[in-house]
Amino acid sequence: MSKQLMTEEQRQGYDEQGFVVVRGFFDKDELEPWHQRFVDIVEGRVEPAENMLVMRDVMVVKGAVEPDTPQEAIAKIQDFHHDPVLFEGYCKNERLLSWVEGLIGPDIKSIHNMLINKPPGVDGRHPIHQDLLYFPFRPADKIIATWTALEPCTRANGCLVVVPGSHKGELLPHENPDWEYVNFLYVGAKGVDAGTERMHLEMEPGDTVFFHPLLLHGSGRNTSSGFRRAISCHYASATCSWIKGQEPIPGQGFRPYVLVRGEEHPSCI
Repeated sequence: MSKQLMTEEQRQGYDEQGFVVVRGFFDKDELEPWHQRFVDIVEGRVEPAENMLVMRDVMVVKGAVEPDTPQEAIAKIQDFHHDPVLFEGYCKNERLLSWVEGLIGPDIKSIHNMLINKPPGVDGRHPIHQDLLYFPFRPADKIIATWTALEPCTRANGCLVVVPGSHKGELLPHENPDWEYVNFLYVGAKGVDAGTERMHLEMEPGDTVFFHPLLLHGSGRNTSSGFRRAISCHYASATCSWIKGQEPIPGQGFRPYVLVRGEEHPSCI
């Protein structure tokens, strides 16, 4: 369990590179309830919480792969804001929120969450992209992602890949990659090719990366015989403002943004 405070060097690294990896942020025993919750939901021992999405991999949906177990069929679960184990345990974790506050300030909302499962036997790649594409509010510097490895994440099983310093650029146009099998909304940034300098973030269980929403990142195939799993949450300052014309329409099923620390701000998200 990481009880360390953020150092000036770590803060500077985030500002310069767009991400910071904190080794051993969570102990393995802290990870176990989240890992087991995923297994229990996927195998039908626990009902998915209200509004939770349990997403099958596109290769399973299209019949290109026949999974041997329920766990091998699932790409991720997301929107678990009504699940007490995952949301209360991870997204509202006080140590995690203290680091988030140190990077984007107080008054914090959870805006998106997911537990990602990259099983063996499927393509599972996520093209290089920027998360800011999915968020209709600004400023970008007041938004952040946390991503915690639940199992070893290696180049062999499709660890995260980042383009250091890319958060200093603009939000790029995105498009669907020209791949045979692409999971829903797995789009890629235009102009990013094999020649783009990138870094593989190999991580051990409990390691946690904090990254900026403009950081170019993605992940590769799982070529191993095991799973690659991680739990993640996006946060934003409650002071962020909607982009004009993209405000939520009441009754349209907009994903709720849940205050997890501090105070609400009128006329903001």
